[in-house]
Amino acid sequence: MIIILLGPPGAGKGTQAQRIQKKSGLIQLSTGDMLRAAVHAKTKVGMIAKEYMDAGKLVTDEIVVGIISERIMEEDCRKGFLLDGFPRTVKQATALDVMLSEKSLTLDAVIEMRVNDDALVDRVTGRYTCSECNEGYHDSNLKPKGDGICDVCGNTNFNRRADDNRETVVSRLEAYHSLTAPLLPYYEKAGVLKGVDGMASIDDVTFQINAILDNF
Repeated sequence: MIIILLGPPGAGKGTQAQRIQKKSGLIQLSTGDMLRAAVHAKTKVGMIAKEYMDAGKLVTDEIVVGIISERIMEEDCRKGFLLDGFPRTVKQATALDVMLSEKSLTLDAVIEMRVNDDALVDRVTGRYTCSECNEGYHDSNLKPKGDGICDVCGNTNFNRRADDNRETVVSRLEAYHSLTAPLLPYYEKAGVLKGVDGMASIDDVTFQINAILDNF
């Protein structure tokens, strides 16, 4: 089974990807992690990518697809895999389709986590984590039971991501709508697009995704 998770930054794709991996055994693939691993392992594509990185250039779409192509041939991907954060553009989606077709593989579903932009900005700018155990909290939606004390480990120090500010989040949303949102009609035409309410609770979103995956 091959799945893609789509949704703007802060929609909760990472959380749901981890849950899908735990439930179904699908391997969650991060292009960033795969790129670093390929460079470290000195694979053919990894060495080409290293040349771009050493020169301070962006790695091309072809190289990224090549790294995915190498990675999905490994034993742990035999059951299938989940892509989170790729593709980001229709051009990347087309290149991914060609690569999968060459390997006689089929994309089963693209799951869109539908969210409200204004609510998403509030969700992202209000989140923070325990500096010790990384438990997640929110200024209004999910405060610790004890004021300033982590529910899990009792730590009193918390962190906020530097890019979790309104200006950055709005900018990332604009980039998503201009570059990535065109993937929706692309995958809808292919008959693989499914939608879930990304503004629901984490558990409810998981329930909706599982209902889709149970059909495969």
